[in-house]
This record gives sequence, structure tokens and C-alpha cells, in this order.
Amino acid sequence: MPSPTLMPSLSLPRPKRLALAGSIFGVLSLGLAYRFALQYRRRVGLPHRSPVEGSPADFGLEFESVEIPSGDARLAAWFVPAEAGSKADSKAGRRSGTARASVEPRPAVAIVHGWESNRGRSMAHIRYLHAAGFHCLVIDARGHGDNRPEKLPVNVPEFAADAAAAARWLAARPDVSAVGLLGHSMGGAGVIVAAASEPTVRAVVALSAPADLVRMIRHTFTMAEMHIPGPIAAPLAWLTARVMLAPRGRSLEEASASANAGRYHGPLLLMHGEDDRGVPVAHLGLIAAAAWSTRTDPDAARVETLILPSFGHRWLYEAAEARRRVASFLAEALGGPVTPEKAGELAAACVVERPENPVYGFGAASTAVRAAAGPVFRP
Repeated sequence: MPSPTLMPSLSLPRPKRLALAGSIFGVLSLGLAYRFALQYRRRVGLPHRSPVEGSPADFGLEFESVEIPSGDARLAAWFVPAEAGSKADSKAGRRSGTARASVEPRPAVAIVHGWESNRGRSMAHIRYLHAAGFHCLVIDARGHGDNRPEKLPVNVPEFAADAAAAARWLAARPDVSAVGLLGHSMGGAGVIVAAASEPTVRAVVALSAPADLVRMIRHTFTMAEMHIPGPIAAPLAWLTARVMLAPRGRSLEEASASANAGRYHGPLLLMHGEDDRGVPVAHLGLIAAAAWSTRTDPDAARVETLILPSFGHRWLYEAAEARRRVASFLAEALGGPVTPEKAGELAAACVVERPENPVYGFGAASTAVRAAAGPVFRP
């Protein structure tokens, strides 16, 4: 039997052992990160639908219930015309959910809600924009409200596709002279992305919009009190974003309001609450900087910003200055229906209230993110 002392050594030099250990650790870490990303997508990728409550008729507004084709989806929506017919027609329209078209073409605004919201929670925007003389179209984004559930994740690119579909639907109407988009939160990012590729869009208002998906996912780690060091959090957020978008074949660029703000050269109004904890106010600056970076022509359409002190992520419309700014901006960008000053006055004078305080949107994501983290990434 050979002497053990004469057997070849199976040990590796220290540098190679360290390299091997590092490779094994890297593979295991990547596996854990990918598993986390899949859990994140499973828990956060599909919206919890909330039923639509009420209708524009609750506020004496004539409206029509319509469906907007968007890819393979048909989106539940309300069209609220700028001008009502006779009193009898208005009453009939409110009872039946139909509306008469305005005789004179008017500018129209498509309104896109945020994550896990629905068109019924956009009633305030309908009211003050209608008061300022605009046609309004408010949709349920796919997987939300009265639409059928989705099997694949929904994110900014899907909100963008639905916003673009709403713009095209409005532009095809003979009573619409120009089309603007207004979106909140993920809907705000969606309308910016939509405007970058949809030529029918003449103006964009984005409220509380996230700049890009990677930053937003990283912020959800903080919201969920996952104290992940920066060198780990950044690549983990990037991987999670890629995994989130993979089932529909979407790219990070397609989910980035910042990237697309640089491609959209029309009038853009960005508004944010200074105390927004769901989407930090710094996102407004990132989007604005990206938009200005490609507008070298001194006559280029303007980029406007408004930061509202003491406001958070939602209900910015409660500020009269916010309503005034939105309506005057759209009246100038879309060419009427009244002067920007008059539109602003009418919108500011329209007193609106928030709905009952529901738990939805980015602010409700922390529980799902903590659940996705598991014992490895959770503190």
C-alpha cells in the first residue's frame, strides 16, 4: 500500500482557493438574487384590482361608457364631453351612460390612474378639467378596475401602451381638436413613455411620476425597511427590474420616464409633492433634466415643474394652484378651449375632494416586498 506521504496533494494554492471560494459565493449569491427577483415579480408584478365605485353622473356630468382597444386588451373607460346637450338629453345621458358629442371640436385629455387604482379614483381630475372646458377620457389601465385580470406582469410599458391607445381613440373623434395626456404615479411615467412614440399627443402632465423602474424598485427596498448596502442594492434592483419586464419582452428603456422624456419634445408639466414617500421628489428633477437635455432649440416646447410643499404622493389636485397650473398649461398647449388664464381660474374654482383613504399603489407595496425578500434579504 503506498505511503500516504507519497500521494499527490489535492490542496490548491491559497490564491486559487480564494478565487474558487469567490466564484462559489458569487454563484450562490446570484441564485439567491434571482430567486428574490422572481418572488418580487410574483408578489408585486400583478395589480390587485379594486372595483370602480360611482360614475361621473354622481357629479352631474354627462358621460359615455366606452371600451378602448389596446393591443389584445379592451379597456373600460368613460368619455365625458366638454359640452352637454339639453337638460333632457343630459338627464337621459346620465341615466343610460351615454353622452352626446360636442358640436364644436374641443381639446381632450386622456387621464391615466396609478398602480392598483382605477378610473373612479380619477374623478377629481375629470371635474376640474371638465370645468375648464376640456373633453375628458378616463381609462382603467389593463389589469385594473373593471378590466379582466392579467396573467403577465403589468408595469410602465403597459401603462404607456394603454395611454397611447387612449390618445389614438380621442384623436379619431371628429369632436376632438387636440389631445393631451395626464397621468399619476405609474400612470405619470406611462404618459411620458407614450408621448415619446405617439404623434397624436400634443401635451403631457405627469404627477408624482417615477423616473425609472430600477430606482423605483430600489426605493421599495427602503420602504420595506430592507437595509441592503448600496453595492448590493443597486445590482439587485437592476436584476429585479429585468426579471419583472422579461415575461413581456420589455426593456428597461421602455420602462423609463427619464429616457423617454428626452425623446418627447412637446410641452411637459411635471408636478410632485415635496413630502412624497412613495416616489421621492428627486425623481421630478431627474425627468426634467432628461427632458431639457435634448431640447437645444431655444424655441423648443417648454418643460415646466411644480413642487407642492406639504403634499405627499397623492391628491395633489386638492391644491388650487395645482388645478390652475394643469388647466392653464393644457389650454395653452392644446389651443383652448378658453384662454390659459380663464382655464386656470375655472379649474381652481372647482372644489374637489379626495376619495376615502384607500390602501393602494406604491405605498402599499412594502408588505409584498418584505414577503418577497424572505429570510436572506429581510433584516
